[in-house]
Amino acid sequence: MLRPELVCPAGTPAGLRTAVDAGADAVYCGFQNATNARNFPGLNFTPAELEKSLAYAHERGAKVLLALNTFPPAGKFDLWREAADLGARLGVDAFIVADIGVADHVARSHPDTRLHLSVQAAASSPEAIRYYCREFGVKRVVLPRILTVPEIRDVAAEIPCEIETFIFGNHGLMVEGRCSLTNYVTGLSTNMDGVCSPAADVHYDRGADGTMTTRLGDVTIDRFGCDETAGYPTICKGRYHAPHREDGYYAFEEPISLNLGRLLPGLIGAGVHAFKIEGRQRSRAYVRKVVGAFRAAVDQVLAGQEPALADLVALTEGQKQTEGAFKTKKWR
Repeated sequence: MLRPELVCPAGTPAGLRTAVDAGADAVYCGFQNATNARNFPGLNFTPAELEKSLAYAHERGAKVLLALNTFPPAGKFDLWREAADLGARLGVDAFIVADIGVADHVARSHPDTRLHLSVQAAASSPEAIRYYCREFGVKRVVLPRILTVPEIRDVAAEIPCEIETFIFGNHGLMVEGRCSLTNYVTGLSTNMDGVCSPAADVHYDRGADGTMTTRLGDVTIDRFGCDETAGYPTICKGRYHAPHREDGYYAFEEPISLNLGRLLPGLIGAGVHAFKIEGRQRSRAYVRKVVGAFRAAVDQVLAGQEPALADLVALTEGQKQTEGAFKTKKWR
């Protein structure tokens, strides 16, 4: 049976060490700039921190994947080029890229470093994936979270590279690589600046009745009662009023987290090479618990046992979980 890698989030050097110690086969991280899609204050790595973290991971048999998964705006490509050159010089095990210009630079300048295609590229068809493999030597594609297990199996049979799928964390039904909702309100782009709901634009206002209102800039995106669990303060997960509705409703997507623990055997059988856990913005406690739970579950599947599924509801957004598009009654 194929032994898939467990690819885990590393938002900080401490988070990286936690993920490696909890059983990660690989961790993914980014520099402290717009080249990665989690460009927030207090997150990510300086060059010196990445160098030390690479040594820590490699000494323990884990790989480090550098996320360069945003799209360079016109005239700013040097930042992405320099990040790729620095990552290669430090010895990262792979680059995760979305933009074809960045992919081209890595393929030409650092052909000995693996190239992984980010979910931000939104490549879900065999034809699109084969293009990236042919033109840039992509060795792995991170599939969008829109495919069923049978569809993943079909894709795997038609492409010459590895497949990585998300198994836990943000459900992410917005079309990867094309979200401009935050940019509409704040002027900063998720896909080019790496910032979704920048912290400086997020405001919380408590009402006299104890409710909490969330705003992004001047736009109210949700209001929570005292007994409700708040979701992330993003436009796509906000509740809104409309003429045909009396109550607030989720116009884009409901705050809910992906958990594919039950589908691990089917995903391995479909030919998935790597399982990705989302959460570079989450705490070390989250990383330790989730990585440890899936390390045990994957190992149990590989040993021919039923995976023991840990209760991770308390660590999920909105305290709700789903198998999303992956689930289908016909996958076995």
